[in-house]
Amino acid sequence: MPINITMPALSPTMEEGNLAKWLVKEGDTVSSGDVIAEIETDKATMEVEAVDEGTVARILIAEGTEGVKVNEIIAVLAGEGENAAEAASAATSPAPAATPVAPPAEQKEEIEVQPAPVAAVQSSPAAANGQDGRIFASPLARRMAADGRLDITAVSGTGPKGRIVKRDVESALASGTAKAGAIAPASAAAAAPKPVSDDAVLRLFEEGSYELVPHDGMRKTIARRLVESKQSVPHFYLTLNCELDALLALRKQLNDAAPIRDDKPAYKISVNDMVIKAMALALRDVPDANASWTESNMVKHKHSDVGVAVSIPGGLITPIVRRAEEKGLSTIANEMKDLASRARERKLLPQEYQGGTTAVSNLGMFGITEFSAVINPPHATILAVGAGEQRPVIKDGAVASATVMTVTLSTDHRAVDGALGAELLQAFKGYIENPMGMLV
Repeated sequence: MPINITMPALSPTMEEGNLAKWLVKEGDTVSSGDVIAEIETDKATMEVEAVDEGTVARILIAEGTEGVKVNEIIAVLAGEGENAAEAASAATSPAPAATPVAPPAEQKEEIEVQPAPVAAVQSSPAAANGQDGRIFASPLARRMAADGRLDITAVSGTGPKGRIVKRDVESALASGTAKAGAIAPASAAAAAPKPVSDDAVLRLFEEGSYELVPHDGMRKTIARRLVESKQSVPHFYLTLNCELDALLALRKQLNDAAPIRDDKPAYKISVNDMVIKAMALALRDVPDANASWTESNMVKHKHSDVGVAVSIPGGLITPIVRRAEEKGLSTIANEMKDLASRARERKLLPQEYQGGTTAVSNLGMFGITEFSAVINPPHATILAVGAGEQRPVIKDGAVASATVMTVTLSTDHRAVDGALGAELLQAFKGYIENPMGMLV
C-alpha cells in the first residue's frame, strides 16, 4: 500500500512550517533514517528523516512552500513490490492512515505564555462554511483574524473544502473586505489595542521612498511573544554596578593556562561566559527566584537553565546552557561557542532553545552601558548586561579607578518581588566581584 509522508511536528507548539528543500526526487529509493527534506520553523531549519523505506512515488508539496500544516501529506512512497506510478495515482484517492515522518529526538515541553485576550467577533450563520453552522479555519487563520479585528465569518476560504487558511486572512486584511464584528464586552485592561493598518502607515510616506520587506516567521514570532510579554507580565527593574577588575584578571589567568589541542587553545572564556555562570550560581543560592509563574502554580526549578540571547540575521534566538550551575567555565565557553554557531546557521533543535529558567542579554560588545530587557516567558527574570568601562569609584575615602559594568534585572513581579529580586542581584554581584567563588 502507498505510504503517506506527512508534515512532522518538530516542537510541541508547532502548527505549521515551511518546506524549505527536498533532498530526494520522485523515483528515488529511500530507507528508514535517510534525510529526505529540510523544514523551516520560526527559529531553525531542521532535517527530516524517513520512517519507512520505499520509492518516492509523488511529491505533493513543492520545496519553498510556506505555511504547510502539521500532518498535511507532503509526499507518497511506494512500498516494496509496488508500482510507483500506481502509488502516485493513488495519492489523490482516499488514503490509508498517514505515517508521520520521524520527529527529532525527545523534546522538552515549553510553557508558553498565553496570548492576551482579544475582543470576540460576532459570527454570522449565513457565512458559515460548514453544514452545521461551524466555521472551518486553521488555528493560525483564526489568530490572525482576531489580531487584525476581522470578522472571520466574512472571509472566503480557499483551503480544502472551503477551509479558511492563512492566505485568505492575509488577503482580507490587505483588501479590507472583512469588516470587524461587534466587540464583545471586555475590561479596558484586557482589551488589546487595534493594530495600525499597513495602508495607514504607508500614507505617511512618499510613494517610491521605501521598499516593503515581508516579515518572515521568526520576526512574526518575536513580535508576538514580545507583545504578549509586555501585555501580560508586570515588569519591574533593578539596576546595580559590578566591579570587573578581579574577574578580568582571573579570566586572563584561566585563558593563559588553557592547554593547546590541535594547535588551538582548548577553550577561551569570555566575560559573558562568566556572567552566565554567576547568574546560574546566584539562582542556586536564591532558589525562590528560580521560578516561573502559571495561573495555578509557582514553578520552582531545580536547576539553572540559562538562556543567552544570540543575534542572528532577521532576529534573535536564545539557546540554553542547561544546568549551568553544575558546569565549569571552560565547559560553558565551549558549549556557548557551539550553540551560537549553530544558532546563526538556524541548526538548533527545539529543545536547545525552548524552556529555560532565566536569560542573559549582553550588549556590552556594542558599547551599550545600560539597558532593560524584555522578559521571555516562561522565564521570570532576564539580566541585561552593559559594557565594562573605566569609571571613578570611592575606595577607602579616596577616588580610584575601576572597571565597572552596569546590569539591570527585569523581573516578573508575580513570581519575584522587589526584595527577592534584589537578593538575587546581590548574589550575582558577589560572584562577579569575587570570581574565585565560581571555581569552587
